[in-house]
Amino acid sequence: MNFFEYLIPFVLALGLLILVHELGHYLVARSCGVKVLRFSIGFGRPLLKWTSGADRTEWALAAFPLGGYVKMLDEREGEVASSELHRAFNRQPVSRRFAIVAAGPLANFLLAIVLYWGLFVGGAEELKPRLALIEGTSIAAQAGIRDGDLVTAVDEDVVRSWPELRWVLLRHALDARKVTLHVQATDGTETRRALDLSGISIDDGKADLIEQIGVRPWRPLLPAVIGKIVGDGAAAKAGLQVGDRVVSLGGQPVDSWIDVVERVRAAPGRALETVVMRGDVRVETILTPQGAEENGEQVGKVGIAVAEPLEGREEMFAVVRYGPIEGLRKAVAQTWETSVLSLKMIGRMIVGEVSWKNLSGPVTIADYAGQSAKLGLSHYLKFIALISISLGVLNLLPIPVLDGGHLLYYVIEIIKGGPIPERVMEIGQQIGLVALAMLMAFAFYNDITRLISG
Repeated sequence: MNFFEYLIPFVLALGLLILVHELGHYLVARSCGVKVLRFSIGFGRPLLKWTSGADRTEWALAAFPLGGYVKMLDEREGEVASSELHRAFNRQPVSRRFAIVAAGPLANFLLAIVLYWGLFVGGAEELKPRLALIEGTSIAAQAGIRDGDLVTAVDEDVVRSWPELRWVLLRHALDARKVTLHVQATDGTETRRALDLSGISIDDGKADLIEQIGVRPWRPLLPAVIGKIVGDGAAAKAGLQVGDRVVSLGGQPVDSWIDVVERVRAAPGRALETVVMRGDVRVETILTPQGAEENGEQVGKVGIAVAEPLEGREEMFAVVRYGPIEGLRKAVAQTWETSVLSLKMIGRMIVGEVSWKNLSGPVTIADYAGQSAKLGLSHYLKFIALISISLGVLNLLPIPVLDGGHLLYYVIEIIKGGPIPERVMEIGQQIGLVALAMLMAFAFYNDITRLISG
């Protein structure tokens, strides 16, 4: 693993999210007439700083990058000249203080909407929501789903791509609902399939949602032609080359690429007699898959990828694009639904219905940042949008030291008609720090566990 392939995308994403969040606070504070003393990306000792503007605001880039802050003029943090009392944060009406604090999380939601809108309007080639049954008894088989069924809607939600299908099914599975799939069969007929999601478990470390349902993305039978040799794996050591067509593996004939995948996965560390056609030349060799752990079991890997077929691609992929207005509506809906889903997951973790293993820390986030960046710009931007929503939701939680805790204080102040006593706020800050430290400890523990388990 190249460390910088993960670190650089993580730092860029984190820097952008913190910048947007703190800019929300800064811009609304300025519009309310509050004097801003310092704008910092990161905590601790500044690595880089400068001052600018009529108020001589200090801009800083600090050593510890997991956060940032906007320091405003405030009598609680130092003496304020009488000529500037009207510009102190603590002297502002509660409505202005509420707006300034809420602006940070709202800026994160706005960033997600903008990113989603750009992706929806720009369009992208996506895998079609066409289903293939996984062998064995499953929820999908019981619902009557057939290989090649193309899902066009789930209840009233129109579905145009595989990621959309996964997202809609996840939302309904969290509510343990029964849903109706509107599908187009391979012969073109339209029909419906009743899918019971009440038995689906949404939990880290357990089977994937789609696998639990019993389906996977449909794909045509691909010829067993090697399109890529990865690194110096078993395939390279066996002398296989790009363009080779596998005709026999482990003494058994090969009809498609699926045969290659299944036999390789089932033979970690076992020598397989292999025959390929290299043009018109028959080549024999020994292929020994390397063992790798996947979902708790040992599988074989040889370091090859299938050659992309020239035909049949239109059956698997479609360009999904929306108009500006429809794209905006969908971007707002996606941001709202993701926020609600995040809150539901947090609530279920609190009551014990969902494992705390689902909580991720910076190591896991950095891993996802690197993986999404490798997949391409659109995947990386989707990752940033998702983390931006998560940051917005987290900051709105009613925990003192977070923005949501301050907003809770202001709501109480509005109701009771006066500010909360300083001592009460101090105790709340201490409780909030402990709660936040516990959340971080859980997140780091989960990160370390994932690293150890692979």
